[in-house]
Amino acid sequence: FDNIGYYLFYVAVPNRQQQLLELLTSIQTQLLERMATPGPETKRQKVGVGSDKLEEDAPKNSLKEYKVQDLMQMYYGRLFPHQHMYKWLAYGNDGKHTQADASFFQRREFCFTLDGDIFARYKSFKDGNELREAIKQTTPAKIDIGPVYTCNPQERLKFGAAFQPVERELVFDIDLTDYDDVRTCGKDGHICNRCWPFMAVAVKIIDAGLRQDFGFQNILWVYSGRRGIHCWVCDPSARKLTDEQRSSIASYFAVYKGHENDRVKVALGSAGQMHPAVHRAVDMLQEVWEQSILPQQRLLEDEVKREGMLKYVDDEEADNIRKAWAREPAASRGRKGGDLDVNVRRWHILKAEVEKKRLKTATRVLHEIMAAHAYPRLDMEVSKKMNHLLKAPFCVHPKTGRVCIPLHPEQAFDFDPDAVPTIYELLEQLPASSSEADKGEEWRSTRLADSVDLFQDLFLSGCSTASRQELAARAKAAASRPDMGF
Repeated sequence: FDNIGYYLFYVAVPNRQQQLLELLTSIQTQLLERMATPGPETKRQKVGVGSDKLEEDAPKNSLKEYKVQDLMQMYYGRLFPHQHMYKWLAYGNDGKHTQADASFFQRREFCFTLDGDIFARYKSFKDGNELREAIKQTTPAKIDIGPVYTCNPQERLKFGAAFQPVERELVFDIDLTDYDDVRTCGKDGHICNRCWPFMAVAVKIIDAGLRQDFGFQNILWVYSGRRGIHCWVCDPSARKLTDEQRSSIASYFAVYKGHENDRVKVALGSAGQMHPAVHRAVDMLQEVWEQSILPQQRLLEDEVKREGMLKYVDDEEADNIRKAWAREPAASRGRKGGDLDVNVRRWHILKAEVEKKRLKTATRVLHEIMAAHAYPRLDMEVSKKMNHLLKAPFCVHPKTGRVCIPLHPEQAFDFDPDAVPTIYELLEQLPASSSEADKGEEWRSTRLADSVDLFQDLFLSGCSTASRQELAARAKAAASRPDMGF
């Protein structure tokens, strides 16, 4: 509060409102920086975490003695791919093209979550190097990315109502906690290979819809580091969508409608008139329903889940199915000696009973059951607003220590959340000295290299091509405008 005297002066003197706003912004920034910088008595300062002292004094096999947060500074200082992130979020405006907007990246909002759940919003940076230094200095527990605004977010108070978001990727967030009513392997923050198929089929369904129905191409899928997935749609047309348009696209995928009358409600359309996108999604669900979801979640071995599934059929059908299930042996998980898993056998019994009397509605009932359990459950609010924050790729989750790495949508079922690189593993893989250090690419010496290469090859290269095309289109439009300088 060194500036408190100036604050009182501005309050006392009329016509100083603008200077007061600027001063308050400066004070806020200083306070956040002081809160983020460890004092001399903190444990982090004592052990020298993130400094050369830690690397000298702490053998690599003792890194697990430290908390995840204590190792963040070393990770963000040596392994975080800052330049890749900068190249992505600059969208071609980092070069010398005549139509490049030099202010573009600096108008992007970043939010740092500091120790104690302190949110430092509206941070901005000139380039990737400045971003790197800020992250290394403040060591945030989480980094969120926001929209591009009309002006530098740190100067927003100068502009009042004119400070508005103008561009932002279309984003989606899917969390396994929203499947706690149907999964049997765990709940809350739990994730494993048994429940991962819920996420994998969500990737397949949403990705197909975005590409085939909306024509988007530059799509990035990221594992959230704990229990979910994020999707970034980065085509120029997607980034310029209004809030209303974003809400409409999110609603397009909102087949899951929550719960009603003790069962999940799904909007499949009227009988015989299922939307082609929903039909495509149901076909994808059918492929994995018997192969993965039923046997791995053991849905028909769990009495509560069995009874929940029977709520989609009438009472007579439900009684007949229960009797048939009671005659089936409960043993046999998996395929031993050619035997079907008990959950799959019981599903076949349910299916046969439903198809016995229903001529036109049997297929719809079966589709409704599958969609109720496994259709993607979006966090709608994340997608609707341009100014909604979303965690940056390659962050480290503060609770699990896992890195938020990209995943290939066509290989979603092969992704193993238990095999995701952790901060401990990556720091142990760092060599004592590396030729990549001067280039800021020490990640090449670790398993993170596979994820950065995937980010580059699968996503960033296509994004760069689209950015070049966008800049070329701007140049062509500028050249076609008449010169009024006569």
